[in-house]
Amino acid sequence: MIDNGHTGLILTGGGARAAYQVGVLKAISDILLEEAWDPKENPFGIICGTSAGAINATALACRCDNFRESVSSIVHVWSHFEAAQVYRADSLGVIRSGARWLSIMSFGWLLNKWRKSPPTSLLDNSPLGGLLLRMLDMERLDAAFSSGVLQALAVTASSYTTGHHLTFYQTLKDIEPWVRSQRLAQRDFIGIQHLLASSAIPFIFPSVPLNWGGHLEYCGDGSMRQLAPISPAIHLGSKKVLIIGAGRLSEPPQSVFQVATYPSLAQIAGHAMSSIFLDSLAVDIERLQRINKTLSMLPPDILEKTPLKPVELLVIAPSERLDEIASRHTHSLPLPVRTMLGGIGATDARGAALASYLLFESSFTQELINLGKTDTHAMRDEVVGFFGSRRQASAASDLETS
Repeated sequence: MIDNGHTGLILTGGGARAAYQVGVLKAISDILLEEAWDPKENPFGIICGTSAGAINATALACRCDNFRESVSSIVHVWSHFEAAQVYRADSLGVIRSGARWLSIMSFGWLLNKWRKSPPTSLLDNSPLGGLLLRMLDMERLDAAFSSGVLQALAVTASSYTTGHHLTFYQTLKDIEPWVRSQRLAQRDFIGIQHLLASSAIPFIFPSVPLNWGGHLEYCGDGSMRQLAPISPAIHLGSKKVLIIGAGRLSEPPQSVFQVATYPSLAQIAGHAMSSIFLDSLAVDIERLQRINKTLSMLPPDILEKTPLKPVELLVIAPSERLDEIASRHTHSLPLPVRTMLGGIGATDARGAALASYLLFESSFTQELINLGKTDTHAMRDEVVGFFGSRRQASAASDLETS
């Protein structure tokens, strides 16, 4: 059995920005191969994901009996993305969802016919369900648990019904659900509905009903109200955690000074999205680092008595601003989507942050994949230190036997 039971992976939310995660995973796969790891060996026994990160996490878990193959299959999907694989991007689809939604926001008091069945979101993400059916192999996921290759998979969502932040987790061993302030957990079999709910960006995609404790709750993106993104991995047994971010953690300041003008609707929405997807992770990382530092100052006998334990942490996040990258690719969006987003200012540089969450187009995703590879290879020493080198271990073993 692979000794990975205490190593966790956390994949965060961010819509199309999650392509960056794929590049990081590809680089990790390459580095481990160079360090004489078995290409099939899964380095992560505990995999946790939120929003688009939940989709990547589950796709990785489904094929984790062959880690390199799993990563390659995810890279293939993200390298050939088209927006139409995620949401209706044709004129009729945009009119049925986005145009109706914007109209009822503006003229709802005049449009009585829509009051009984109002549009539920800006975009129709029904194509995503079909993509997930093709992308995932849930039977292989069950086999990964049975063989011990995988210890736990967790997906988070946010309940519009109760306001709670919900974590659904699947394990082979019995792990008691945890209850924290506004954060609850439930053992379950992870399915496509969980992924659709976890990745339902607020206002953009429709909410999804999920079974919670025997009743239905309508849920949306798991990044909302996510006070402690690292928590599920620790509750599930992680003693060391790799976190792959999707912005802000190591991004440089804005490279071009902009004269202050009144913000567009897209600029405000992009700022709100970044707050939802990025800020809580940065705060939680700082909190964990402070706890680790405090624990390092305790004498061994006192440390043994405290319930808190140090958690080894490796964070890999974009070295470039993803909204600036997105501003170079908004032209690749399908014309109906580009026209609708252009109306609220999402296709210019100031509003590109909003567009970056919806840019499921290969020109953008491939650039993020390459950035993820570059950033990870720049941290090669840290990666090898986190996972260890089979090459060094093999050399030491050869010395002992000689």
